[in-house]
Amino acid sequence: MRDIPPLNSLKAFEASGRHLNFRLAADELGVTQGAVAQQVRALESLLNIKLFDRHARGLSLTDEGRRYLPPLRRAFDMIAEATENLSPKDAVVTISSTPSFATRWLVPRLGRFSSEHPEIRIRLDASNSLANFQNDGIDIAVRQGKPPFGPGLVADPLFDSEVIAVCHPDLTSGPNAIRAPADLRHHVLLEDAHGHWPVFLQKALGDVPFASNKSMKFNQTSLAIDAAIARQGVALTNPALVEVDLREKRLCQPFSFSLVTNEGYYIVAPREPRHPVLVSIVRDWLIAQS
Repeated sequence: MRDIPPLNSLKAFEASGRHLNFRLAADELGVTQGAVAQQVRALESLLNIKLFDRHARGLSLTDEGRRYLPPLRRAFDMIAEATENLSPKDAVVTISSTPSFATRWLVPRLGRFSSEHPEIRIRLDASNSLANFQNDGIDIAVRQGKPPFGPGLVADPLFDSEVIAVCHPDLTSGPNAIRAPADLRHHVLLEDAHGHWPVFLQKALGDVPFASNKSMKFNQTSLAIDAAIARQGVALTNPALVEVDLREKRLCQPFSFSLVTNEGYYIVAPREPRHPVLVSIVRDWLIAQS
């Protein structure tokens, strides 16, 4: 038998820890403020640990309470998700991806997935943090990188690692028009966190010297792309992220040279996922979209 404190006491502590207020926790749980305070005191007595400091205007977590609350919240989230997934009419698959991939590629396609698979709900977690499939409820992660991504994980290629230069069509005409890589010396280079510009220029120009101190740096590829659309310079990106912008002439590829890196996009999932059928459906659909 697992040594687990009473569920009502854990619920009272978790709600109180989120609100830092017994009254608000009581309102959420549908009980009295005194009942919540009593459950928390019982939990503290059972653990022989003080979880809250009580103040006239509310509560504050002790060091022990701050350590206890996050894993407890994750546990309740996982219980709720497991309960939701029991019903085939309300199955949930959580996808983790970088913010740039989410906004530029995934989100515009989610409506199509909902139409084709109304029985599955997608929960999107857009973050640069690495997914922890065991503890954070993530079912599938889409990441740019080079496999292997970790023991016990399966990585399926989504699209390749090609990088192209893109800019607003206005920059390809008039003074200092961009028609070849050497013309970039007259324009602002929009850099993202991947830092591909030095290698891109070296491969494109060979031994031809390139001197330019015009650059603008962003921590997300999507921001560099937005800056390119706004005529602020030239960005590097995977063609898949700007497919619609190229088709609708918001961006253009001013010359044909492209750089192939070792950082393709992959669908990553545990070898033994929590919801194997659902993960398989979503994985196959993502690959079909690419």
